[in-house]
Amino acid sequence: MPLLAALLLALLAVLVISGQWPELRSKVAFAPKGLVAIAPADVRRVAIRSGGDSIVLVHRASGWGIEAVDGAVPPELGKHLDTALRLINVSEVVREMPASELTFASFAEFGLDPPVIVATIEANGGTAATINFGALNPASTSHYVRLAGKATVALMPRHVAEEWRVAFDIARRSRDQAGHGAASRGKDLLLPVSIAQIWAIEIVFAGRLTRFERDRDGNWFRHLGQHSHASGNAAHVADPAQARIIDAALRAFDASAVETRIGHAEPSQLARYGLNLPGLILLAFARDSSTPLARLEFGASADPLDRYARLAPDGAVVTVAEFEMRRLTELLRAVGAAS
Repeated sequence: MPLLAALLLALLAVLVISGQWPELRSKVAFAPKGLVAIAPADVRRVAIRSGGDSIVLVHRASGWGIEAVDGAVPPELGKHLDTALRLINVSEVVREMPASELTFASFAEFGLDPPVIVATIEANGGTAATINFGALNPASTSHYVRLAGKATVALMPRHVAEEWRVAFDIARRSRDQAGHGAASRGKDLLLPVSIAQIWAIEIVFAGRLTRFERDRDGNWFRHLGQHSHASGNAAHVADPAQARIIDAALRAFDASAVETRIGHAEPSQLARYGLNLPGLILLAFARDSSTPLARLEFGASADPLDRYARLAPDGAVVTVAEFEMRRLTELLRAVGAAS
Protein backbone atom coordinates (compact mmCIF):
# COMPACT_ATOMS: atom_id res chain seq x y z
CA MET A 1 0.00 0.00 0.00
CA PRO A 2 2.74 2.54 0.78
CA LEU A 3 4.33 1.78 -2.62
CA LEU A 4 1.00 2.18 -4.43
CA ALA A 5 0.37 5.47 -2.62
CA ALA A 6 3.82 6.72 -3.63
CA LEU A 7 3.16 5.82 -7.29
CA LEU A 8 -0.18 7.63 -7.23
CA LEU A 9 1.42 10.71 -5.68
CA ALA A 10 4.13 10.66 -8.37
CA LEU A 11 1.50 10.43 -11.10
CA LEU A 12 -0.43 13.30 -9.52
CA ALA A 13 2.74 15.39 -9.46
CA VAL A 14 3.32 14.75 -13.19
CA LEU A 15 -0.25 15.78 -13.98
CA VAL A 16 0.03 18.98 -11.92
CA ILE A 17 3.38 19.98 -13.44
CA SER A 18 2.76 19.04 -17.09
CA GLY A 19 -1.02 19.31 -17.31
CA GLN A 20 -1.20 16.02 -19.24
CA TRP A 21 -0.83 12.27 -18.83
CA PRO A 22 2.69 10.85 -19.17
CA GLU A 23 3.66 10.07 -22.76
CA LEU A 24 3.11 6.35 -23.36
CA ARG A 25 3.52 6.23 -27.13
CA SER A 26 7.16 5.14 -26.89
CA LYS A 27 6.08 2.20 -24.72
CA VAL A 28 3.68 0.82 -27.34
CA ALA A 29 5.25 -1.82 -29.57
CA PHE A 30 3.97 -2.38 -33.09
CA ALA A 31 4.47 -6.00 -34.08
CA PRO A 32 5.61 -6.49 -37.70
CA LYS A 33 2.55 -8.47 -38.86
CA GLY A 34 2.38 -6.83 -42.28
CA LEU A 35 3.23 -8.01 -45.77
CA VAL A 36 6.81 -6.70 -45.59
CA ALA A 37 9.14 -7.59 -42.71
CA ILE A 38 11.58 -4.71 -43.34
CA ALA A 39 11.47 -2.26 -40.43
CA PRO A 40 10.87 1.35 -41.53
CA ALA A 41 14.01 2.52 -39.70
CA ASP A 42 16.13 0.19 -41.88
CA VAL A 43 14.85 1.48 -45.24
CA ARG A 44 17.41 3.45 -47.28
CA ARG A 45 15.75 3.67 -50.70
CA VAL A 46 12.17 3.49 -52.04
CA ALA A 47 11.19 3.41 -55.72
CA ILE A 48 7.52 3.98 -56.54
CA ARG A 49 5.98 3.50 -59.99
CA SER A 50 2.46 4.28 -61.16
CA GLY A 51 1.28 4.37 -64.74
CA GLY A 52 4.18 5.50 -66.91
CA ASP A 53 5.87 7.54 -64.18
CA SER A 54 8.30 6.58 -61.45
CA ILE A 55 10.21 8.30 -58.68
CA VAL A 56 13.01 7.27 -56.34
CA LEU A 57 13.29 8.48 -52.75
CA VAL A 58 16.48 8.11 -50.73
CA HIS A 59 17.02 8.39 -47.00
CA ARG A 60 19.73 10.98 -46.40
CA ALA A 61 21.29 12.22 -43.18
CA SER A 62 18.88 15.17 -43.22
CA GLY A 63 15.83 13.01 -43.96
CA TRP A 64 14.05 11.86 -47.10
CA GLY A 65 14.99 13.31 -50.46
CA ILE A 66 14.27 12.73 -54.13
CA GLU A 67 17.03 11.07 -56.12
CA ALA A 68 18.77 13.47 -58.54
CA VAL A 69 16.94 16.45 -57.03
CA ASP A 70 18.77 18.84 -54.72
CA GLY A 71 17.21 20.67 -51.83
CA ALA A 72 14.65 19.90 -49.20
CA VAL A 73 11.36 18.15 -49.90
CA PRO A 74 8.01 19.13 -48.36
CA PRO A 75 7.72 17.87 -44.77
CA GLU A 76 4.43 16.22 -45.80
CA LEU A 77 6.39 13.86 -48.06
CA GLY A 78 8.54 12.42 -45.27
CA LYS A 79 5.53 12.09 -42.99
CA HIS A 80 3.42 10.17 -45.50
CA LEU A 81 6.29 7.99 -46.72
CA ASP A 82 7.15 7.01 -43.13
CA THR A 83 3.48 6.19 -42.52
CA ALA A 84 3.30 4.12 -45.73
CA LEU A 85 6.38 2.13 -44.72
CA ARG A 86 5.02 1.55 -41.21
CA LEU A 87 1.60 0.43 -42.48
CA ILE A 88 3.01 -2.12 -44.91
CA ASN A 89 5.13 -3.44 -42.04
CA VAL A 90 2.50 -3.68 -39.27
CA SER A 91 -0.95 -3.89 -40.95
CA GLU A 92 -2.31 -7.40 -40.99
CA VAL A 93 -3.55 -9.02 -44.18
CA VAL A 94 -7.35 -9.23 -44.29
CA ARG A 95 -7.32 -12.36 -46.44
CA GLU A 96 -4.74 -14.28 -48.43
CA MET A 97 -5.67 -16.23 -51.57
CA PRO A 98 -3.39 -19.20 -52.25
CA ALA A 99 -2.12 -20.12 -55.71
CA SER A 100 -4.77 -22.86 -55.95
CA GLU A 101 -7.49 -20.15 -56.07
CA LEU A 102 -5.73 -18.06 -58.72
CA THR A 103 -5.57 -18.20 -62.51
CA PHE A 104 -3.75 -16.07 -65.07
CA ALA A 105 -6.95 -14.05 -65.48
CA SER A 106 -7.08 -13.34 -61.75
CA PHE A 107 -4.26 -10.81 -61.90
CA ALA A 108 -6.03 -8.64 -64.47
CA GLU A 109 -9.29 -9.01 -62.54
CA PHE A 110 -7.57 -7.83 -59.35
CA GLY A 111 -5.88 -4.86 -61.05
CA LEU A 112 -2.46 -6.50 -60.75
CA ASP A 113 -1.78 -6.94 -64.48
CA PRO A 114 -0.47 -4.28 -64.64
CA PRO A 115 -0.43 -3.09 -61.01
CA VAL A 116 -1.85 0.31 -60.13
CA ILE A 117 1.18 1.12 -57.94
CA VAL A 118 4.49 -0.70 -57.53
CA ALA A 119 6.75 0.08 -54.56
CA THR A 120 10.25 -1.38 -54.18
CA ILE A 121 11.73 -1.03 -50.70
CA GLU A 122 15.48 -1.44 -50.19
CA ALA A 123 17.00 -1.77 -46.73
CA ASN A 124 20.50 -1.47 -45.36
CA GLY A 125 22.32 -4.72 -45.95
CA GLY A 126 20.74 -5.39 -49.35
CA THR A 127 17.35 -6.72 -48.28
CA ALA A 128 14.60 -5.68 -50.70
CA ALA A 129 10.89 -6.21 -51.25
CA THR A 130 8.56 -5.21 -54.08
CA ILE A 131 4.85 -4.67 -53.41
CA ASN A 132 2.25 -4.57 -56.19
CA PHE A 133 -0.96 -2.73 -55.33
CA GLY A 134 -4.03 -3.55 -57.39
CA ALA A 135 -7.66 -2.54 -57.55
CA LEU A 136 -10.22 -2.18 -54.79
CA ASN A 137 -12.32 -5.20 -53.91
CA PRO A 138 -16.06 -5.06 -54.80
CA ALA A 139 -16.91 -3.71 -51.34
CA SER A 140 -14.32 -0.92 -51.76
CA THR A 141 -12.83 -1.69 -48.34
CA SER A 142 -9.54 -3.35 -49.32
CA HIS A 143 -6.96 -3.40 -52.09
CA TYR A 144 -5.61 -6.52 -53.79
CA VAL A 145 -1.87 -6.69 -53.08
CA ARG A 146 0.86 -9.07 -54.20
CA LEU A 147 4.37 -9.34 -52.81
CA ALA A 148 6.73 -10.04 -55.71
CA GLY A 149 8.00 -13.61 -55.64
CA LYS A 150 5.10 -14.86 -53.54
CA ALA A 151 2.51 -17.14 -55.17
CA THR A 152 -0.44 -15.58 -53.34
CA VAL A 153 -2.63 -12.49 -53.56
CA ALA A 154 -3.59 -10.68 -50.39
CA LEU A 155 -6.33 -8.26 -49.42
CA MET A 156 -5.09 -5.35 -47.30
CA PRO A 157 -7.10 -2.48 -45.76
CA ARG A 158 -7.75 0.36 -48.21
CA HIS A 159 -5.85 2.97 -46.19
CA VAL A 160 -2.56 1.09 -46.71
CA ALA A 161 -2.53 1.59 -50.48
CA GLU A 162 -3.99 5.09 -50.16
CA GLU A 163 -1.01 6.20 -48.07
CA TRP A 164 1.37 4.98 -50.79
CA ARG A 165 -0.70 6.79 -53.40
CA VAL A 166 -0.50 10.07 -51.45
CA ALA A 167 3.27 9.73 -50.87
CA PHE A 168 3.84 9.14 -54.59
CA ASP A 169 1.67 12.10 -55.54
CA ILE A 170 3.46 14.54 -53.20
CA ALA A 171 6.88 13.28 -54.35
CA ARG A 172 6.02 13.62 -58.04
CA ARG A 173 4.49 17.07 -57.50
CA SER A 174 7.61 18.20 -55.62
CA ARG A 175 9.94 16.80 -58.29
CA ASP A 176 8.02 18.44 -61.11
CA GLN A 177 8.17 21.82 -59.38
CA ALA A 178 11.96 21.45 -59.23
CA GLY A 179 12.10 20.65 -62.97
CA HIS A 180 12.72 22.93 -65.91
CA GLY A 181 9.04 23.72 -66.42
CA ALA A 182 8.62 25.07 -62.91
CA ALA A 183 11.93 26.95 -63.06
CA SER A 184 10.92 28.79 -66.21
CA ARG A 185 7.57 29.66 -64.67
CA GLY A 186 9.28 30.81 -61.48
CA LYS A 187 6.44 29.73 -59.22
CA ASP A 188 5.52 27.01 -56.72
CA LEU A 189 2.21 25.24 -56.60
CA LEU A 190 0.09 26.27 -53.65
CA LEU A 191 -1.03 22.79 -52.60
CA PRO A 192 1.52 20.07 -51.75
CA VAL A 193 -0.78 17.33 -53.11
CA SER A 194 -2.94 17.15 -56.21
CA ILE A 195 -6.73 17.33 -56.11
CA ALA A 196 -6.85 13.75 -57.45
CA GLN A 197 -5.66 12.50 -54.05
CA ILE A 198 -8.08 14.65 -52.05
CA TRP A 199 -11.39 13.06 -51.07
CA ALA A 200 -12.85 15.72 -48.80
CA ILE A 201 -12.49 19.49 -48.53
CA GLU A 202 -13.76 21.76 -45.78
CA ILE A 203 -14.02 25.50 -46.37
CA VAL A 204 -14.60 27.96 -43.53
CA PHE A 205 -15.87 31.30 -44.81
CA ALA A 206 -18.04 34.04 -43.29
CA GLY A 207 -18.49 32.03 -40.10
CA ARG A 208 -19.79 28.94 -41.89
CA LEU A 209 -18.23 25.56 -42.61
CA THR A 210 -18.97 23.81 -45.89
CA ARG A 211 -17.78 20.27 -46.57
CA PHE A 212 -17.34 18.70 -49.99
CA GLU A 213 -16.76 14.95 -50.38
CA ARG A 214 -16.43 12.39 -53.14
CA ASP A 215 -18.97 9.61 -53.53
CA ARG A 216 -18.02 5.98 -54.15
CA ASP A 217 -17.35 6.73 -57.83
CA GLY A 218 -15.14 9.72 -57.01
CA ASN A 219 -17.68 12.41 -57.94
CA TRP A 220 -17.94 15.51 -55.76
CA PHE A 221 -20.98 16.50 -53.71
CA ARG A 222 -21.74 18.99 -50.95
CA HIS A 223 -22.15 17.21 -47.63
CA LEU A 224 -25.20 18.48 -45.77
CA GLY A 225 -25.87 18.07 -42.04
CA GLN A 226 -25.07 15.39 -39.52
CA HIS A 227 -26.35 11.86 -40.04
CA SER A 228 -25.59 8.20 -39.52
CA HIS A 229 -25.43 5.38 -42.05
CA ALA A 230 -27.59 2.38 -41.21
CA SER A 231 -25.72 -0.94 -41.35
CA GLY A 232 -22.60 0.89 -42.56
CA ASN A 233 -24.23 1.60 -45.91
CA ALA A 234 -23.06 4.97 -47.27
CA ALA A 235 -25.78 6.10 -49.67
CA HIS A 236 -24.18 9.34 -50.87
CA VAL A 237 -24.50 9.77 -54.63
CA ALA A 238 -23.36 13.00 -56.23
CA ASP A 239 -25.77 15.14 -58.22
CA PRO A 240 -24.23 15.24 -61.74
CA ALA A 241 -24.87 18.96 -62.32
CA GLN A 242 -23.46 20.03 -58.96
CA ALA A 243 -20.56 17.57 -59.26
CA ARG A 244 -19.44 19.26 -62.49
CA ILE A 245 -19.47 22.70 -60.83
CA ILE A 246 -17.44 21.50 -57.84
CA ASP A 247 -15.01 19.51 -60.00
CA ALA A 248 -14.36 22.46 -62.35
CA ALA A 249 -13.54 24.79 -59.45
CA LEU A 250 -11.28 22.32 -57.65
CA ARG A 251 -9.48 21.22 -60.81
CA ALA A 252 -8.60 24.85 -61.50
CA PHE A 253 -7.46 25.27 -57.90
CA ASP A 254 -5.17 22.25 -58.36
CA ALA A 255 -2.85 24.40 -60.49
CA SER A 256 -2.90 27.45 -58.18
CA ALA A 257 0.58 28.92 -57.89
CA VAL A 258 2.42 31.19 -55.49
CA GLU A 259 2.99 34.71 -56.82
CA THR A 260 5.68 35.83 -54.36
CA ARG A 261 7.23 34.48 -51.15
CA ILE A 262 7.26 36.73 -48.11
CA GLY A 263 8.88 34.26 -45.71
CA HIS A 264 8.31 32.84 -42.25
CA ALA A 265 6.19 34.94 -39.90
CA GLU A 266 6.06 34.70 -36.13
CA PRO A 267 2.56 34.51 -34.57
CA SER A 268 2.86 38.13 -33.50
CA GLN A 269 3.45 39.15 -37.13
CA LEU A 270 0.43 37.41 -38.65
CA ALA A 271 -1.90 40.36 -38.03
CA ARG A 272 -0.09 42.52 -40.58
CA TYR A 273 -1.04 39.96 -43.26
CA GLY A 274 -4.58 39.40 -42.01
CA LEU A 275 -3.64 35.83 -41.11
CA ASN A 276 -4.37 36.06 -37.40
CA LEU A 277 -8.05 35.93 -38.41
CA PRO A 278 -8.02 34.44 -41.94
CA GLY A 279 -10.86 35.42 -44.27
CA LEU A 280 -11.08 31.88 -45.64
CA ILE A 281 -9.62 28.55 -44.46
CA LEU A 282 -9.43 25.44 -46.63
CA LEU A 283 -8.68 21.97 -45.21
CA ALA A 284 -7.96 19.10 -47.59
CA PHE A 285 -8.26 15.43 -46.53
CA ALA A 286 -7.08 12.20 -48.10
CA ARG A 287 -9.35 9.20 -48.29
CA ASP A 288 -9.87 7.39 -44.96
CA SER A 289 -8.11 10.14 -43.01
CA SER A 290 -9.33 12.67 -40.45
CA THR A 291 -5.98 14.50 -40.44
CA PRO A 292 -5.74 17.24 -43.08
CA LEU A 293 -3.25 16.83 -45.89
CA ALA A 294 -3.12 20.61 -46.07
CA ARG A 295 -4.57 23.63 -44.26
CA LEU A 296 -4.53 26.75 -46.42
CA GLU A 297 -5.35 30.16 -44.98
CA PHE A 298 -6.18 33.31 -46.96
CA GLY A 299 -5.52 36.67 -45.30
CA ALA A 300 -5.76 40.33 -46.28
CA SER A 301 -5.28 41.85 -49.72
CA ALA A 302 -1.64 42.53 -50.56
CA ASP A 303 -2.66 44.81 -53.45
CA PRO A 304 -5.68 45.01 -55.81
CA LEU A 305 -4.59 41.82 -57.62
CA ASP A 306 -2.96 39.69 -54.89
CA ARG A 307 -3.78 38.32 -51.43
CA TYR A 308 -1.65 37.00 -48.57
CA ALA A 309 -1.88 33.28 -47.81
CA ARG A 310 0.02 30.50 -46.07
CA LEU A 311 0.00 26.75 -45.53
CA ALA A 312 -0.61 26.52 -41.78
CA PRO A 313 0.64 26.05 -39.20
CA ASP A 314 4.32 26.42 -40.10
CA GLY A 315 4.29 27.46 -43.75
CA ALA A 316 5.80 30.65 -45.11
CA VAL A 317 3.61 33.64 -45.89
CA VAL A 318 3.10 34.04 -49.64
CA THR A 319 0.96 36.05 -52.01
CA VAL A 320 -1.46 34.46 -54.46
CA ALA A 321 -3.66 35.91 -57.16
CA GLU A 322 -6.88 37.42 -55.82
CA PHE A 323 -8.94 35.17 -58.09
CA GLU A 324 -7.70 32.06 -56.22
CA MET A 325 -9.78 32.90 -53.16
CA ARG A 326 -12.58 34.32 -55.29
CA ARG A 327 -12.84 31.01 -57.15
CA LEU A 328 -13.60 29.29 -53.83
CA THR A 329 -16.14 31.86 -52.66
CA GLU A 330 -17.89 31.67 -56.05
CA LEU A 331 -18.00 27.88 -55.66
CA LEU A 332 -19.72 28.30 -52.29
CA ARG A 333 -22.31 30.62 -53.83
CA ALA A 334 -22.85 28.28 -56.78
CA VAL A 335 -23.83 25.41 -54.46
CA GLY A 336 -25.87 27.60 -52.13
CA ALA A 337 -23.39 27.57 -49.28
CA ALA A 338 -22.76 31.34 -49.10
CA SER A 339 -24.97 34.39 -49.30
